[in-house]
Amino acid sequence: MKKPSTGHDPVWQGFHGPNLGYVIDLYEKYLENPELVDPEISAYFERWGPPVSAQEKPQTFYSESLSAQPFFPDMEKVFSAIRLADRIRSYGHLAANIYPLNDHVQNSEIVDPNKYGLSEQDLSTIPASIICLDAPKEIRNGFEAIDYLKKVYTGSIAFEYHHVANLEEKKWLRQKIETGGILPAFKKEKRISILKRLIQVEEFEKFLHRTFAGQKRFSIEGLDSMVPLLDELISEAVKEGAKTINIGMAHRGRLNVLAHVLGKPYELIFAEFQHAPNKELVPSEGSIGINYGWTGDVKYHLGLDRQIKEENTVKARITLANNPSHLEFVGAVVEGFTRAAQEIRTNKGFPEHTPTSALPILIHGDASFPGQGIVAETLNLSRLKGYQTGGTIHIIANNTIGFTTESADSRSTRYASDLAKGYEIPILHVNADDPEAVLAAALFAIEYRTKFNKDFFIDLIGYRRFGHNEMDEPMTTNPLMYKMIRQHPTVKELYGKRLMTEGLVSEEDMKKFAEDIHERLQKAYEKVPKEKVHHDLKETEPPVTVEKGFPEINTGVPFKLLKQINEELLKWPEDFNVFGKLAKILKRRIDAFDENGKVDWALAETLALASIISDGTPVRMTGQDSERGTFAHRHLVLHDSENGKVYLPLHQLSTAKASFSIHNSPLSEAAVVGYEYGYNVFAPETLVIWEAQYGDFANAAQVMFDQFISASRAKWGQKSGLVMLLPHGYEGQGPEHSSARLERFLTLAAENNWTVANLTTAAQYFHILRRQAAILQKEEVRPLVIMTPKSLLRNPLVASNGLELSKGEFKSLIEQNGLGMDTEKVERILLCSGKICIDLAEKLKTAEKKEWLHIIRVEEIYPFPVQQLKKLFGRYPNVKEIIWVQEEPKNMGAWSFVEPLIKEIAPHGAEVSYIGRRRRSSPAEGDPNVHKLEQARIIDEALTRKEQGGI
Repeated sequence: MKKPSTGHDPVWQGFHGPNLGYVIDLYEKYLENPELVDPEISAYFERWGPPVSAQEKPQTFYSESLSAQPFFPDMEKVFSAIRLADRIRSYGHLAANIYPLNDHVQNSEIVDPNKYGLSEQDLSTIPASIICLDAPKEIRNGFEAIDYLKKVYTGSIAFEYHHVANLEEKKWLRQKIETGGILPAFKKEKRISILKRLIQVEEFEKFLHRTFAGQKRFSIEGLDSMVPLLDELISEAVKEGAKTINIGMAHRGRLNVLAHVLGKPYELIFAEFQHAPNKELVPSEGSIGINYGWTGDVKYHLGLDRQIKEENTVKARITLANNPSHLEFVGAVVEGFTRAAQEIRTNKGFPEHTPTSALPILIHGDASFPGQGIVAETLNLSRLKGYQTGGTIHIIANNTIGFTTESADSRSTRYASDLAKGYEIPILHVNADDPEAVLAAALFAIEYRTKFNKDFFIDLIGYRRFGHNEMDEPMTTNPLMYKMIRQHPTVKELYGKRLMTEGLVSEEDMKKFAEDIHERLQKAYEKVPKEKVHHDLKETEPPVTVEKGFPEINTGVPFKLLKQINEELLKWPEDFNVFGKLAKILKRRIDAFDENGKVDWALAETLALASIISDGTPVRMTGQDSERGTFAHRHLVLHDSENGKVYLPLHQLSTAKASFSIHNSPLSEAAVVGYEYGYNVFAPETLVIWEAQYGDFANAAQVMFDQFISASRAKWGQKSGLVMLLPHGYEGQGPEHSSARLERFLTLAAENNWTVANLTTAAQYFHILRRQAAILQKEEVRPLVIMTPKSLLRNPLVASNGLELSKGEFKSLIEQNGLGMDTEKVERILLCSGKICIDLAEKLKTAEKKEWLHIIRVEEIYPFPVQQLKKLFGRYPNVKEIIWVQEEPKNMGAWSFVEPLIKEIAPHGAEVSYIGRRRRSSPAEGDPNVHKLEQARIIDEALTRKEQGGI
């Protein structure tokens, strides 16, 4: 510590009792660690030493003012000044000029020295360094330092960073803000380019407003600065090495961002307003050329890809993600995009993660950000090992209104951004009418992200010039706000006037800029057919029809290779201590490929994943407790029982040619499912698997299933091969953990949008995973929903032998062994799927021979195997009954979906009926004994001939 110079110690005059005790307490903290006290207080102690008692003789020291006269400082005033400076840093945002409409009361008392008993004279006697260590050199004393801090913290940018706990970050943020580097002096050329961009943004919106009067476009007006903000973020990110920029945003301002940031041609946007077919203008797939026959989507939901080129060399790829009207859900998808772009998956082990290679930018609404729970779920992913993306730049497109609801009715916090404080994310509130402050915020954000690999928030505060959409009249619900808006000049006008005042542009320049943009817009519009183009809108078939199904794929793996893989996975280092009980269980797998060996569900999955990465296909698996498996069956990550170290056998596999990653996810469904969907879309060569802890947990991700996974190809031409594992089955565990809501996935099934399966053997699971991996980059790729087992995980009837894995293939239908041998005698055919099939099989083991009965397991419910089943029915000429048997209530499960399909192909004269639980509002019984009785009834009824009294 620096010793105070003799004769120049400060006078701790007037300090006694609690005040002196407070100072001594601060000094003790300072001795323990200088970073535990405020930097100014730390500097003060370093310079002047410990506090002395009030009885000691006062001594003089010299001020830093120009007069350099000795004086006796009043230490009460010194600490009041320090408290004032800290107050300005912490709460200066309450007095900042961040609202373009000036419709919020500014709390100037926060930064008023008089409220702290401080006069100009008091502050002038205090050295500037005590108040602000990082102030520019020309700041001479405490009064000027306080005035400087007021200007810094109450201007067009307001800062909130005191909630950041990390001392290094907080110190960096404070120094960056207070050294004067936050608002760079932009050169003339840069400032004129900003003005041109603002003119471009405004003229585009005006052109749409005039040309397509009354049509929805959700204009950006009032937040025009968001476009140059994105320009700057992208430019700076590319300079820092980003090769991919992924953007997620809702529909407000989306068309302007598509046109000016993504480079979507004006004529293409106009064609969408004019209802002309996109493909005639730009013949490509995706949002700028969705093939006719797909349903498509409205223009303000569509995304785009663009490549930034420099001298014919691609420097970066920018993606604006497609997004439905569920505004904030795209954020998780974009995070998944970005992690996929950041990872190199070509070597075994975990993928190599390079966060600097891709940047996510999320644009939120000021009402939707605090209002939608998906936001908190997605923010929670930001620092997690399996999900972090090296920092996201968040922009709140703050109109200070949501549809017709003003802020006071839409959130319980002061700012829309307050949720981010819980994640220790720095926040800048920026006046959208000050474009240079907006660009300064962009530079600050990228610099922080580069240094700390953390998220950063820019709360861009503006207004909404029109209603929620252009057909909406806001004066009916928000008259006071819209009276102010209609009198308020646009940011182009404000900034143009500012540059004209400074002599950088003239009024003629402004007119010329606007005329040039208007001419470009008009020429683009003239390329679009003026008459609505009529087409034969006959629906075309999707790439894979129900009849065609999947192409023939050999999913078997040589027996010898499977045995080798199994043996390798059961070897771990000699000094690695697997928990004894688990070691015994795993070692039993060594006999799986012997003559009488069996492969259970978990081993079949492990072998499938091992063989897939051995084929060169990367695998990513996540979910709640997926490393071990909810039911303690998987154990792909082993933990040393002595020291807690982890070991992944799949990472040591000699045959592996691609990465394998597995992560336990947070207790979150919507964000994680969206993330994995995004990862899969951006890394289509990767088998991405998400597992729910229990199938009903998927309920909380319903938006992702409805709006993205099931419909993305139809709406946006966006392909996905995501695998979803949903534990499902009635074991008497009550309503919640019985059902994965199979019926919901079947309700959404159409146009071959995904596969829905409910399997009964380990071999079937092995082959369906391998089939999914084989089609990932083919036209036939589609998501895969599997109702996975719970109690069946260890049921011997589910286990398979090694030959079934090496020689077999996935079967949509499986016939029950030992039944239906005499086709002439079969009068009843039972159709079932999943666990109920095994319950029936177990009962048959002790039942008398039933020549009149046959049981068919429907393993793949969608696409429903119509032709195969019809052919099978044809083998039984005397069938009288075809009965669908299920565990689920009649209004749930597969019955409602399969009933019309079965009736359509049933043989003439055969009755199609149902056996299962009655219609219910709750998925299952809450009492295990009642469950057993009902389950027994279903089995008994299914296996009992009508004219007989029992089995």
